[in-house]
Amino acid sequence: MYRRKAPLVAVIATTALVASACGIRGGDVETDVGVTEEACPDTPNEDNGCIYLGTISDLSEGPFAALAQPITQAQEAFWARVNEEGGIGGYDIDVTSFVRDNKYNPEIHNQVYQEIRDEVLALAQTLGSPQTAAILPDMENNDVIGAPASWSSEWLFEDVILQSGTNYCMEMMNAVDYMVDEQGVESVVAVHYAGDYGEDGAGGAEVAAEERGLDFQAVETPPGTDNQSDAINAIVSEEPDLVTLTAGPSDVATIVGQAAARGYEGRFVGSGPTWNPELLNSPAGDAFKNMFLHAGPWQPWDADTEAHQAMRDALPDVEPNEGYLAGWAWSYPMKAAIERAVDEGELTREGLREAAGSLESVDYEGLLPEEAGNYAADPNEGVFRQSLISRVDEDAPTGVTVEQELFTGPTAEGHTMDEPCF
Repeated sequence: MYRRKAPLVAVIATTALVASACGIRGGDVETDVGVTEEACPDTPNEDNGCIYLGTISDLSEGPFAALAQPITQAQEAFWARVNEEGGIGGYDIDVTSFVRDNKYNPEIHNQVYQEIRDEVLALAQTLGSPQTAAILPDMENNDVIGAPASWSSEWLFEDVILQSGTNYCMEMMNAVDYMVDEQGVESVVAVHYAGDYGEDGAGGAEVAAEERGLDFQAVETPPGTDNQSDAINAIVSEEPDLVTLTAGPSDVATIVGQAAARGYEGRFVGSGPTWNPELLNSPAGDAFKNMFLHAGPWQPWDADTEAHQAMRDALPDVEPNEGYLAGWAWSYPMKAAIERAVDEGELTREGLREAAGSLESVDYEGLLPEEAGNYAADPNEGVFRQSLISRVDEDAPTGVTVEQELFTGPTAEGHTMDEPCF
């Protein structure tokens, strides 16, 4: 993909090179950092070598911890399935040895990344848009590719990032278009976090509002359930037909519940990370049922695809949560990149980066169309523009049921993606 390019010569510390497994497996595959001839811990294939992938996620106290934990568990299950099927080219994949908690803090994210950087080939997960941005220069300089647990439009312009599903910007373009066409909304307030996540979604809502001739206002809000009074006041005073939300689930619950309690009667549409089924058990549960729609990148837990069935089979005893589906989905492009790098005999960081950038499609086993994994095209050509809309359904496994299947609204269809939306 045409993105901001860093030098292809890896800038890797001498200690990392000494610690890594530099060599040729079976005379065919060149390796370097994060790949060993020795088997992975607890592997089903003791004769295989090991590829170590790192995970940096919001595992304890950040606003997305309730999603990040199932995301991480699903990725472990995804790669366990790969290993149980024999691995990839004589290697198993380990995603459990180098897992770190970023507490949704960019500085901590960078700190823990530095702790594991010299031990892993790539990142199976790097959660958060501002958090991932904090390590991007190092990732680029050292040819470390990563699967983001986020959908920032910036990732279209970064060839070390393997995003799946459309970005927050186009997701909100589609959401606003849907609400105009289906419910005739004429005014929008976009409530959003600061930074890449919130501003990307708000940026898409603004583009769609301008295209459709709507009144628009953006309201920035900080994380924290005690910090939502300004956002709630703006909603109640402005009384827009639609409020778009790009924030964390707990903060969204506060906004939706208290705005409804104060008399707001419009509709809310939340971006992908806003939803957690536990919201139905919150004091705002009734407001969600009556007022909230969810914009998402793919079908929910109970969809009938090969990928969804494989995920459910691999996680038979968990309480359904869309975080599991996200972790499963984000793993497919990394798998495809590793397979290509092995086929080309270059299982090095540079080789994996080049393999990822040559992918024109990815087999998501029906979870997304194969063209959603086009990393070889330029951003405007390669961007996946489709998203879906779900309604709250307390009888559904994860509390939402699809109302509008994957679609591209007129704003996203006509938008030229030549820069990030924030």
